[in-house]
Amino acid sequence: MSATVVDLVTPHLLRVVDLANEAEKGVTVDWHVRDAVARTMAELGQQYNAPALMASYIEGLEAAAGLAVPTRVSYIGVLKAAAVAARNLRRD
Repeated sequence: MSATVVDLVTPHLLRVVDLANEAEKGVTVDWHVRDAVARTMAELGQQYNAPALMASYIEGLEAAAGLAVPTRVSYIGVLKAAAVAARNLRRD
């Protein structure tokens, strides 16, 4: 059985979503988000289909931010910051 893009990307997305939920509670998560994104991009970058996985990860972060209720400012901010960080790492 081979892993799909969803199987490979979803756990990484959920890690950032968990951090975004913590940010809503007032927890400072900036360092943790940067670390999670850096580790994810490094791990995905080792896969044979790295460009597709990285694009899916970024799209997932942006989609989660876009689907959130607008009053969840901290939550959305964390997801958007993670997407920007991932995009910047993808260029490297």
